[in-house]
Amino acid sequence: MKMGSKNYLVWINASSLMQKEYVTPRVAAILMLAFCIRLLGIVSRPIWYDESIAILFAEKGFKAMLYGTLAPTGAGSANVHPLGYYTSLWLWMKVFGESLVAARLLSILAALITLYLVYLIAFELMADVKKALISMLIASLSPFLVHYAQEIRMYSLLAMWLMLATYAYLKAVNSGHWKWWLLFSFSAAFAQYTHHLAAFYLIALALWPLIQGDWKSLYRLTVAGVAALIIYAPWAIQLPAQFSKVQNSYWVARPDISKFFTLILVYLTNTPLPAGSVALVLFMVLVIVTIGLVQTIKATRYSASSTGLWLLYVAFAPALLLFLFSQWQPVYIERALLPSGTIFCIWLAWVLTSSYLSTALQRVMVGMLVACSLFGLFQHVMYRDVPYGPFKELAVSLRQRMEIDDVIVHATKMSMLPTLFFDRTLPQEYIDDPAGSGQDTLSLPTQQVLGIRAQSDIESASHGARRVWLVVFQRDLASFEADPNPKSVFQYLNSHYALNSVETWNGLRVFLYMKKQP
Repeated sequence: MKMGSKNYLVWINASSLMQKEYVTPRVAAILMLAFCIRLLGIVSRPIWYDESIAILFAEKGFKAMLYGTLAPTGAGSANVHPLGYYTSLWLWMKVFGESLVAARLLSILAALITLYLVYLIAFELMADVKKALISMLIASLSPFLVHYAQEIRMYSLLAMWLMLATYAYLKAVNSGHWKWWLLFSFSAAFAQYTHHLAAFYLIALALWPLIQGDWKSLYRLTVAGVAALIIYAPWAIQLPAQFSKVQNSYWVARPDISKFFTLILVYLTNTPLPAGSVALVLFMVLVIVTIGLVQTIKATRYSASSTGLWLLYVAFAPALLLFLFSQWQPVYIERALLPSGTIFCIWLAWVLTSSYLSTALQRVMVGMLVACSLFGLFQHVMYRDVPYGPFKELAVSLRQRMEIDDVIVHATKMSMLPTLFFDRTLPQEYIDDPAGSGQDTLSLPTQQVLGIRAQSDIESASHGARRVWLVVFQRDLASFEADPNPKSVFQYLNSHYALNSVETWNGLRVFLYMKKQP
């Protein structure tokens, strides 16, 4: 990208220097630091529903996953996600096993590759090894990036592919070589195979040459984009059915303007935060962003460079596009903005090293960045509330106390799937979500692939068993108890069973009911 004073000669000189700086002891040291941070809590951090379904689904193999995703349901396809990540996880687990640590290491590997791409992107933009290293260091300490570097979901892989697309895009615009446009096409297509919402990042990236009036780059980008669409075509034809699934049953609510405040919190600390710290952290986040905005305006006004403006644009334009689209069809989820959050880290490094920033403001900004990172990393390691739970310990305990003809009933799939992951043979059932509701996301074809079947109500789920173990999230308890329907969970159990005991497992409640004698 020809950004103001960064002309082709500068790019050649920077590229020559970069040949000597691809892997240095300092780069390796930051990668090792990042790896150690991303190992924090990798064993102790509980699994949750989305992670458990990723493993349970991926282990079934590609053919089964294809059926569990694309089988028609009458309301669109069975699932809304493409199979890029699940296929990668399936192949990974065939080599390294299905333990939590093994599955999480795939995301960590993708995250480390992303960090190295941060270094390459920052150097390509700023032609300065020190600034590239600072970018990499900020990204390595980002709680947002750390969290999804551990999660057994597609977001770490999504960030990796889109950072590769971004690097290829910058190299292509600056050098004019078609090999970089070809790399952009493949990485953009693979990003779309990983998550549909990659499109919003790619659209934002594609709009920049149009905004700048860079018609030569726009033409080449258009050709590369068409090539990416051809590579993506085998899955693109499935989009209408998958979008119908989103329209008919998807849990995301329509976002409001508060999402932009939440987004900068997510970028700098991740959420949720401890209740007592939200005001302080929000204050620091607003100060950091305000300093950054002022420096970006100054740089744009007083120099020919648009590097800071471009970084700010890529950090927030995809979120704005996603927000606007979600006013029509709500699909706004912050974790899909992980690639933009990665660019945000490079923007912060650019702000810190800007010649317009005084030493005093640098120190204030660094202090607040460190504080935000510590708040976020502490919460990442220590948080145990919904949707997490001690599912492994619960599965072991229930196994030890089960008697013949006992049944375990989960009020929702959110606790059933993680418990199932730790013990596939426990007699467990769960009560289906209301049909057509935002929570009705686990379709019948996907259930069939997983080897489970939702029950319509508590009467069906309990099978008239002598003893029923009911598992409910503490957060949902009040709504279940208040339901007056005679066939609701507690109304039915209290009518036909006697409550024997109640246990608290962090955010879970476990009730043991004994069938009443006639």
